[in-house]
Amino acid sequence: MSRIRRTVAATVTLAVACTTLTACFDESSPHDAVRDFLVGWQSEDYDLAAERTDGDPAVVREALADAKLELDAASFRFKIKSISLNGEESRADFGAEVDLGENNPLWEYSGALPLRLVNGRWKVRWSPSVLHPQLKDGQRFAVRTDPTPRRPVVDVHGTPLQRDTNVYVAQVQPSKLGGQAEKVVAALSKITGFAQDRLLSKIRSSPPDEFVSLATFGGRRYPAIQDDLEAIPEITVKPQPQPVAPDAPKDIVGKVSSLTPEDEVKLGGPQRAGDSIGQSGLQRAYQDYLTGSTKTQVITLDLKTGKQVALLQEWSGRQNSQVKTTIDSKIQRAADEAVADAEAGVLVAVKPETGEILAVGANGYNQEKDALAGKFPAGTAFSIVAADALVRSKVSAKLKLACPGERTVGGARFVQAGQVTSPSASLQDNFAKGCVTALASLARRVDAGELAKSATTFGVGLPWRLPLKSYSGSLPELSTDADKAKAIVGENVQMSPLGMALVAGAAASGIWHPPVLVTDPKEPGSSAEVVPGAPPKPIPLAPEVRTALKAMMSAGATSAHAQAGNGKVYGVSSSAGGEDASLRWFVGWQKDVAIAVLAKKDNPAVVASSFFEALGNPS
Repeated sequence: MSRIRRTVAATVTLAVACTTLTACFDESSPHDAVRDFLVGWQSEDYDLAAERTDGDPAVVREALADAKLELDAASFRFKIKSISLNGEESRADFGAEVDLGENNPLWEYSGALPLRLVNGRWKVRWSPSVLHPQLKDGQRFAVRTDPTPRRPVVDVHGTPLQRDTNVYVAQVQPSKLGGQAEKVVAALSKITGFAQDRLLSKIRSSPPDEFVSLATFGGRRYPAIQDDLEAIPEITVKPQPQPVAPDAPKDIVGKVSSLTPEDEVKLGGPQRAGDSIGQSGLQRAYQDYLTGSTKTQVITLDLKTGKQVALLQEWSGRQNSQVKTTIDSKIQRAADEAVADAEAGVLVAVKPETGEILAVGANGYNQEKDALAGKFPAGTAFSIVAADALVRSKVSAKLKLACPGERTVGGARFVQAGQVTSPSASLQDNFAKGCVTALASLARRVDAGELAKSATTFGVGLPWRLPLKSYSGSLPELSTDADKAKAIVGENVQMSPLGMALVAGAAASGIWHPPVLVTDPKEPGSSAEVVPGAPPKPIPLAPEVRTALKAMMSAGATSAHAQAGNGKVYGVSSSAGGEDASLRWFVGWQKDVAIAVLAKKDNPAVVASSFFEALGNPS
């Protein structure tokens, strides 16, 4: 909740509190003095509060106003605990709640009001200890804050996925400002857009001899305002390294910026000047984990020396922590190198046995929006999923299938572009070549329910729980033979590259696993794009399906010339179909890495071979 909203809420609560306090007291007792003093303090009616003390009204008014400034408090609330009377002396014990703002816990403490009769009227006996039992003459409140540095996003081996880069923190030392504090914050506010009252309250609430961070600038903005900042002699700018420059995969890791005035108003939370804000990717999804919250102390200071006298309260803040991903930097480099030579393409690599995302390479595409969450026509690469239903329906991979240039199934026309297979070709041969007309002809040999079951077995349409946007695919209702034929060849199916990589992983391991991108922390961040509910459980393939798919995808990789010298490649290459005929898939695996490649104009099997070759070479 923002500071402004907290202040409004406190005002509403005050009306209730005043009613309660007034109803409890008898005017002929000390109660009216206690009531007026606490209500005046709480509502910032310092004249009312001062009038019910025996002190100099000007001194009391100033002390109450200073307490709010020195604590940078959003509000005060009070509750009477007891009132005791002993002749012309009295004492009221009260509980105080001080909202220090910045999303810190409430500061709660117990205080006491000594009272005495003055000319027949009860008055609070004034001293600084009325504000807090440990506050003495010649002392003031202060709030010391210690923000913790941002923690990194790391790969599976603990290597940071971003580099340190300097941010620039504008600081002041309150004791050096003299009477220039308001002038300094006015000039800084004009440059930064931060509210003057917030900047001023940070200065007034801080220990005078300690530097106070007021605003932070990134490496791009700072040069543009450097001269303006240097024109304010009271301000010191300190370079501060922070892990904010993303390494690959950059879209997945995400961008970070410095706190802006808009962020301060919008977020309200633990962010302070000097903090960084995740703008995208995992940096945004896990903002609260990476930044934690600020350590805060309420202290008293000696006015003459500026030294700390007492520690009144301390909050350690929420511990921040790094975010550990499943990205393997070596595999990521291989993915980046493979797609770099393509005109435009995406490569997603996963670990078949776990569903862990090992790499997300993209050239001309966005790694999150396209590789994880893109919706692309599946084309005949989806025949991997259809093969599951066909094999379970007892359709043999050796079945002879003609591959004509054109075929009509259930009224739907299918066209095979390019070279057709021989008349004696088997289902496995047509699978390897991606023959649309041959595969579509199998629609009458499989039930729609079996195709839908196979789609679920390979995770299509299931609710993943990734911290970033993702798409698990979609299969429409299959009510006719034409619908089934289109599904077998992927014409009415949409998939993301991540979804297809998981299909390859299931074929490789015999078990479909939901995708995993972050292993620590276990729970997603507050800004994560997470589907509610538990993640789907792994789904095993039938043993006969796995055996058949291994042989079929071995033939598919050979047909596509997807080979690499460091081991056998399994896979299938196909056109994606749809409106963009230039899109093509390669879906397969080598050893313990399963991939999906989506390339525009380039041969995806060549991209896959390049990836596997780079992966096999020592780096």
